Amino acid sequence: MYRRIIDEIKPVSKEWITKAWSRLDNLSKPKRSLGYLEEMAARVVAMYEDERPRIKKKAVYIFVGDHGIVAEGVSAYPQEVTALMVKNFLAGGAGINVLSRRAGADVYVVDIGMKEELSDSPGFIKKNIKRSTANMSKEAAMTRDEAEKAINTGIELAINAWENGVNMIATGEMGIGNTTPSSALYSLLLPADLANVTDKGTGLEDEGVRLKIKVIEKALEINRGLLDDPVSILAAVGGLEIAGICGLCIGAASRRMAVVVDGFISGAGALVAMRICPAVKDYLFFSHKSSEKGHMIFCEKENVRPILDLDLRLGEGTGAACAMQIIEDAVCIYNEMATFDDVGIEAGA
Repeated sequence: MYRRIIDEIKPVSKEWITKAWSRLDNLSKPKRSLGYLEEMAARVVAMYEDERPRIKKKAVYIFVGDHGIVAEGVSAYPQEVTALMVKNFLAGGAGINVLSRRAGADVYVVDIGMKEELSDSPGFIKKNIKRSTANMSKEAAMTRDEAEKAINTGIELAINAWENGVNMIATGEMGIGNTTPSSALYSLLLPADLANVTDKGTGLEDEGVRLKIKVIEKALEINRGLLDDPVSILAAVGGLEIAGICGLCIGAASRRMAVVVDGFISGAGALVAMRICPAVKDYLFFSHKSSEKGHMIFCEKENVRPILDLDLRLGEGTGAACAMQIIEDAVCIYNEMATFDDVGIEAGA
C-alpha cells in the first residue's frame, strides 16, 4: 500500500504560503512580530489549501511495541512495564491522557507489536503484527514484510482518522527499550555518529549508555547485509511502533493533514517516512526538543524547528499534545485578528 500512497503526496504549494503571508503581514501588529506562530499558521494554510483553515478534530495515536533487544540490558525498566503503561493509558491516568484532554484530542492506543495480549477496551486498537521484535543484536528485528505491514497499518489508521473528520493528528509511542532502535535508525538515516545519538533513555547511568552503544554496534554489524534502503533498515534495526508512526506520517500527508510529531522515538519514525517520501516533511510539525541528545542533531541536520523546549523525555505523545494547542493558537491568530484595513490603520504606520 505505501508505494501507492506516496505517489499521492505532493509538496505544499508555494502559492498558498505566499497567500498566507499576505494576510499575516496585514494583521494589526508589527510585521512578523508573532514570530514562529505566524510561520506555523502559514504552513497550516498551505497544508489545508484553505484561506480560513480550521482545526476540526484532533487525535493522538499511541503505537505500542515490545523489543527483543531489552534482553541485552539496554533499558532501566523491565519489558513488563509496556503492558502496564498501556493499561494506564486505557484507564485515562497517564500524562498523555491529561494533556490530550487539555488539547481536546482523542487518544487511541494501537497494539502493533506488544508481547502481551490485552483484552478489548474503548480506544484500544488491536493491529498486532508480531509479539515483540526479535533481538536485533542477533538477527533482524523483523522481516521486511512485517515492517511493510506495520507501515501500512499506520497509513490505514491515518486515512481512517481523516475520513472521520480528523485533520490534525499526533504521534505517540510506548515500548520499553525503544530508544535503542531509534538511535540505530538515526545513526544510519541521518547519518550520524552512533555515540552522538545514543543517550540515557528511561534513565541509564553512563555505564548503561556505553553498553547500549556496544549492543547497537553489534546489531549494525550483524545486519549490515540488510541495510539497503529505508524500509530494509527499519526492518533490520527498528521497531514495530516506529514503523507504525512512519506509516501514520505518510498516510496523514497523503490527505493533507497536519502531523504533530512527538520526540526522539516518534522522530525516528518521521525520519523513516521522510526518507521514503521527502514530501512528507511539509506536513510535519516537530513538537519539542527532546532531552535525548540525538534529537537536536536530528533537528539540525533536517533543518526543522521544534516548537517547545521543556526538557521532555517521557514520550507517549506528551510533547505533541502540548504543541497541538500552540498550533491551534497560531491558526486562531490567523483567522481572528483584525487587519489594518479593519481598524482603519495604514499598514506600517
